[in-house]
Amino acid sequence: MSHTTPPPMPDSPPPAPQKNRTNAIIIGAAAAVIAAVVATGVVVVQSRDDSSKPTTATESSTPDADAVADTAEEPDPEPTYAEVDADSFTIKLRTTERQCFGSAGCNVTVEPDLTYVGIDDIDPDAVYDITYEIRGDESGPVIATAELSDETSLNYTPSLISTASASKKISVEITDVQEG
Repeated sequence: MSHTTPPPMPDSPPPAPQKNRTNAIIIGAAAAVIAAVVATGVVVVQSRDDSSKPTTATESSTPDADAVADTAEEPDPEPTYAEVDADSFTIKLRTTERQCFGSAGCNVTVEPDLTYVGIDDIDPDAVYDITYEIRGDESGPVIATAELSDETSLNYTPSLISTASASKKISVEITDVQEG
């Protein structure tokens, strides 16, 4: 058997492995960023505390938080609309057809032309039945009704009037307004 001798020991210890300096730089930079963020937060909080205590007695233009909360909790008031009656409108007749027969008179087709004359708005969701009386027909007054909806949509049936002569005047008057 052979006996081997161990290799001789070196005169100096082996060099220690170098630590990566990159890790130390990254850790140092992260610590600096964290410190900067914390310092900025402290400054902002302190400046808010200082600015919340006014140094003069001037009144703020921003509303009080309690006032804002009170107005936010109140529901919007229901809109109010004008009371509509026969005096709320004017009416004219528009002649769409006329056929005259000499001394026998004329057949005239007329349609209502309504105008709202009130000051306040009318309810846009309401439907109004507007009854009117046409005078000038040989047989007597003709009563008709128009329906007003969406504030501007007027539905009606044209009226056929027979007059005694071509010179006979036809007039109209609103007699009633009902909300339907």
